[in-house]
Amino acid sequence: MTSGFYLWVYLSTTPLLWLTVTVCVWIIADRLSVACGRHPAVNPVLIAIAAIAVLLEATGTPYTRYFEGAQFVHFLLGPATVAIAVPLFRNSRKVRANLLPMASALLAGGIVAILSALGIAALFGAPTVVLASLAPKSVTAGIAMGIAEQLGGEPALTAVLVICTGLIGAIIVTPLMNALGIKDYAARGFAAGLAAHGLGTARAFTVYEVAGTFAGIAMGLNAVLTALIVPFALHWFVR
Repeated sequence: MTSGFYLWVYLSTTPLLWLTVTVCVWIIADRLSVACGRHPAVNPVLIAIAAIAVLLEATGTPYTRYFEGAQFVHFLLGPATVAIAVPLFRNSRKVRANLLPMASALLAGGIVAILSALGIAALFGAPTVVLASLAPKSVTAGIAMGIAEQLGGEPALTAVLVICTGLIGAIIVTPLMNALGIKDYAARGFAAGLAAHGLGTARAFTVYEVAGTFAGIAMGLNAVLTALIVPFALHWFVR
């Protein structure tokens, strides 16, 4: 028992352990999702987050130590985002044919996402720091945290809100689109990427490549639009 304890203490301090744990937990979560027919409610990201959180709490491991290993996976977010250019090139003709609808959806969805979040929070009397943290919730985490910090928000809170937004969007997007009778995968994907950023895009790619392509476009364009609009929207609500 004593030797096993010391072995755990040693392993828990090495970055390789938590990198391995992260990869293994993700593989298990993804296989569980596949076994359930990729049901929206069985989201591998949600399962992996919950499993790792329980493991860190059970072992008394601080997040900073865990991230020393997990940062290698975090680094891959950049190349993974750039890799979206491959299916974008494959479907470039379809993208060009939908430029006007995409522009309209981008303006409508991006503005509504910002104003609805700020409006509801303001009605409940949320302080300015919370409003600044909440406004960019529909943008991918790295950009959203940067926007929130520049506006006087709390980046850590923004990260939590972004993850929650992405998970909710990834879970409900398929049943919602089915209920609305929307069968065009370009429209379905664009809506997923616009409202649920990276997690919505990942979900779209598991459904159909065209949906994932348009989700990636929406994710990138919404990041730019949000960065431009949020300062003015926040100023209006704070005033």
